Amino acid sequence: MATMVACGARQRAELSTRRSHSDAAVHNRAMAPLAPPPDSSALGRFLTLADTAEVLNISASQAYALVRSGELPAIKIGGSGPGAGGHWRVERDVLEVYIAGKYEENRRRNLWNQAEFADIPELFAERDR
Repeated sequence: MATMVACGARQRAELSTRRSHSDAAVHNRAMAPLAPPPDSSALGRFLTLADTAEVLNISASQAYALVRSGELPAIKIGGSGPGAGGHWRVERDVLEVYIAGKYEENRRRNLWNQAEFADIPELFAERDR
């Protein structure tokens, strides 16, 4: 709820929760110039889910869903007991194979779609004229 605070001859609205200017950089980081991509050798053999998400340009929860479904192979470090947390790691080479597989899957789907619709004369009637 906003309250009015007197400031000399002027009055200004003051928020009930104070704003911190230190977090302004966090909210404006999309406007900052992009940093160069990290050197892949600097990341090491294993990537965290956050690193994996950054490489794939998806959210960390989407990366977690890929791992949990088994679509993206990963290993869990620590937290072996029931209810105990652990840390998922994706091997960099496995991630590269996953990406290459997705490109191949997309290429084959496009070829299939082209072949499937190639026999429909209505789609290519303009080309024959």
